[in-house]
Amino acid sequence: MAWALARNTKVAVAKLAWHGRERLVLLRVRDGALVAHVLKWDDEFRDPSGLAPKDVTVADPEIDEALQLVDSMTTDDISGYRDEYRQALEAVIEAKSEGRQPPKPSTEAEEPGGQVVDLMAALQESVRKAQAARGEGVGGAEVHEMPKKTAARKTAKKTPAKKSAKKTAAAKKLARRQRGA
Repeated sequence: MAWALARNTKVAVAKLAWHGRERLVLLRVRDGALVAHVLKWDDEFRDPSGLAPKDVTVADPEIDEALQLVDSMTTDDISGYRDEYRQALEAVIEAKSEGRQPPKPSTEAEEPGGQVVDLMAALQESVRKAQAARGEGVGGAEVHEMPKKTAARKTAKKTPAKKSAKKTAAAKKLARRQRGA
């Protein structure tokens, strides 16, 4: 079948049992190998309307700024990108094949993150600005004491009904058995 698929431009669709389920796969020949692409059944698709973002209005100047940002971040030189995972994996494999201990993971100092911001101070500043914009006093929020609870409710305790002597004796005997066990 692989030779027949390789000679023409067609693909095959087949069923495959995989991970305890029947899967639909698309078979094609690529570079002399038979490749299976797992497809989804129609009931496995989610309705994308629930995933779509809400409609927003974006002004042209905002789009222009986004384009400028993309242009400033664009580069033709990708020589700085390396497959570091593959390099580390090859080093581990080489060390193990030679009977050496694999190298320790590199603990390079990561680039410093963003500026540390005091969130409480930023929140207070934001509140002050919002109050000033509304024309409210900037003196801060007023704090009121919570009223103290009045005398606790008094509920009459119900006296438990007297149990029969047989029930209490049986309960005591059962409790002794459980403690002894």
